[in-house]
Amino acid sequence: MGVASPKLRSRLARPAARSDANLTRVGTACEALGRPGTSHFSACANQSVQSILRLVTAAALTACATAALAHDPSAWGGLFRSRDDGAAWLCADAGLFVGAALAIAVSPTDANHLLYATDTRLLRSRNGGRNWLPEAPQLFHGPTLAVAFAANGKSAWAATPAGVFVATDESAWNKSDTPDAALPGRALVPGLQPGRVYLLGARGIYASSNHGRKFVRVGQEHLPDVAGAALVVVSAAAGLGVETLFALFEGRVWVSADSARSWTPRDAGLPRGQVETLAADREQHSRLWAATRNQVHVSDDLGATWRSWGRPIGEGVFAIRGLATAQAGTLIVLSTHRGLQRSTDGGNTWAQVEGALPVHLEAGPLLRDPFDAQTVYAGFSLVPYSELRRRAEQGSNLLSQLDPVSVAGASAFLLLLLMAGWFGARGLARRYRDA
Repeated sequence: MGVASPKLRSRLARPAARSDANLTRVGTACEALGRPGTSHFSACANQSVQSILRLVTAAALTACATAALAHDPSAWGGLFRSRDDGAAWLCADAGLFVGAALAIAVSPTDANHLLYATDTRLLRSRNGGRNWLPEAPQLFHGPTLAVAFAANGKSAWAATPAGVFVATDESAWNKSDTPDAALPGRALVPGLQPGRVYLLGARGIYASSNHGRKFVRVGQEHLPDVAGAALVVVSAAAGLGVETLFALFEGRVWVSADSARSWTPRDAGLPRGQVETLAADREQHSRLWAATRNQVHVSDDLGATWRSWGRPIGEGVFAIRGLATAQAGTLIVLSTHRGLQRSTDGGNTWAQVEGALPVHLEAGPLLRDPFDAQTVYAGFSLVPYSELRRRAEQGSNLLSQLDPVSVAGASAFLLLLLMAGWFGARGLARRYRDA
C-alpha cells in the first residue's frame, strides 16, 4: 500500500483546516450578534450548517485521495507491460481503476500509439501509456470487446455489443454495416491486402474489403455456427502478401487459403476438440503455436502436422487465452485463468509470474509489441472473462454487475455522511443558543 508524503498530507489537510477556521469565525460572529432571539441568528445558523458540510466534504475528499495514493495495481484488473520477455511487469494504466482489460492494440507505425479496450470504455494513448484519453465516449460507454489498427497505423476498428466501428485516417468513428449475427464481435484482424479486415463474430467469421465499412459472412457452409475462440492471419510465403487464415472453433483448428470463403480442419496431432488458443510465430512465417488445456503444441508447416512442445504446464486443467513466444520457442508466456505462466527453457519447466501482477485474477489478452520483441502486454479482469462475454451477448449493462450488498453499503455510507452533517449542525446551533 502507498503512503502519502508529508507535503501531500499537508495539502490534503488544508481543506479541513480552512473549515476549522470558518467554524471559529462563525462562532465569534454569533457571540457578537447576541442571543438567538436576534434577527441575525438564522444567518449564523445557516453559516454554521455550510461550514459543517464543508468539513464533511473535506474529510471525504481526504479519504478518497488517501485511498488513491494507497492504490495497489495488483488488487485490480487492468493492463500490464513487460520489457524483458515477461519476467518483470509494471502497470501500464496507472491512475485508472479498470475492472477488466479486454483488448489492446499497438499501431504498426508508432509503438507509442495504443488503443485499449476495457469493460467500461475505449481509451487511446499516444505516449506509450503514460496518459490515456477516452475515445468517443458517446459511442464507447460500455465494454469494448476488440480493437485493431490497420497496416497504415491511421485507420482502426473497434467492436462493442452495439456494433463494429471504424475510424479512417484518424477521423471520427462511424458505425459499420455488420450483420446482427456477428454481434458482439470477439476479435478484429487486419488482412494482408489493402482494405481487408476480418471479424470473429458471435457466430462465424465476417470479412470486409472496404476498410471495415461493411462486413459480410464468409465460410458459413464449412465452419460451425458458433462463436470462435481465435483468428490468425499469416503470410503463406514470406514477403508475397498471400494470406492464409487460421481459426479456432469448438476446440479445433480450421484453415482457409482463399480469403475465408472455404475452410477445412487442420489439427492432425492435436487433441481433438481441446485447443484453447492459437498464435502465429513472430520469427518464422510457417510456424504456428497452439495450447490445449495443459500443453503447448507447435507446427512448422502451417498446421499440416502438430507436435507437443515441452512438458505439461502444470496439474489440472488450464483455461488458456493467450500465447506469446520468443527466441524460437525458448521463451513462452501464457495468459490463463490462473494468471500468467512462463517458461524460459522451451516449455520444460513452468512458473507462475508474480511480482506486481494480480496473481489472484484471470489473465486475458496477451500481445507482443510489433516493434520490440521483448515488450509484452497482458490484461487482467476482476470478473471472469467468460462472464463478461455472457453479459455482452445478453446485453447486460454495468448496473447488473452491482450486487445488493454493494449497493446497500454505498447507500449506508452516504446516509452516514448526511446524518453526521445534520447532527453536527444541530449541535452547533444548540451550543450557541445556550451560550
